Amino acid sequence: MKVHIIGGGNLGVSIALGLTRFSKDNQITVTRRNTTSILYLEELGVTVSKDNKHNIQEADVIILTIKPYQVNTVLAEILPVISNKVIASGVSGLSIEALQNKIGDSNSAIRIMPNIAAQFGASATCIAFNEKHQEQAQNVVSLFQDLGTAPIIDEKLMDAATVLAASGTAFALRYIRASMQAGIEIGFDWKTALAISAQTVKGAAEMILEENIHPEQLIDRVTTPQGCTIAGLNEMEMHGFSSSLIRGIKTSLKQIKG
Repeated sequence: MKVHIIGGGNLGVSIALGLTRFSKDNQITVTRRNTTSILYLEELGVTVSKDNKHNIQEADVIILTIKPYQVNTVLAEILPVISNKVIASGVSGLSIEALQNKIGDSNSAIRIMPNIAAQFGASATCIAFNEKHQEQAQNVVSLFQDLGTAPIIDEKLMDAATVLAASGTAFALRYIRASMQAGIEIGFDWKTALAISAQTVKGAAEMILEENIHPEQLIDRVTTPQGCTIAGLNEMEMHGFSSSLIRGIKTSLKQIKG
């Protein structure tokens, strides 16, 4: 596929890197006003340009990874030179209906919510679209399945997906940081503590994804009667481990909804 990414920030670059590593036979263009920091992508076969319209007429999919305030300016620039395009928007808060109204009926609006783990083939990219665009959306789904998982969700859950999948990356990293700090307290140097903590989280996630069972079933495998694991879990819960995480996620969602 010919993929045109407008917005060479953290997310856009992560998608481009993921596509070069985990998805075959794609031609990728990334545009950004200041290209200095992303010129290294050219070494991976990615076309980098300051011009949002560069090669855009040839694109199979146009991916928007820009700020909400940039949308109207970017669309005013590219719409005169495109038609019958699939436009996949990762713009927070921009509904499918609003985007479709902006781009016209000749183009197809798809809404996506990837995260920066796309560059490692580990994004949870939630995707929403109108039923009439199901055929066009399938190409987008297939593309992001190469970069991790790509669940199709109801658009009304997109704000929630932003918190759970995108903000969730930061929440998971905060857990790893806390685990690393605890590792230092119990005797490890920080590099060893970090390596153990990160790999442990990766292993737990892979077990969940591979076995597709409730987390508590896996927790039961590593908790023995009167053991150290259950003692630690109970101490964490007494201090609000689960409830704090739940409150944090719900607070983030309130922030998005204003």
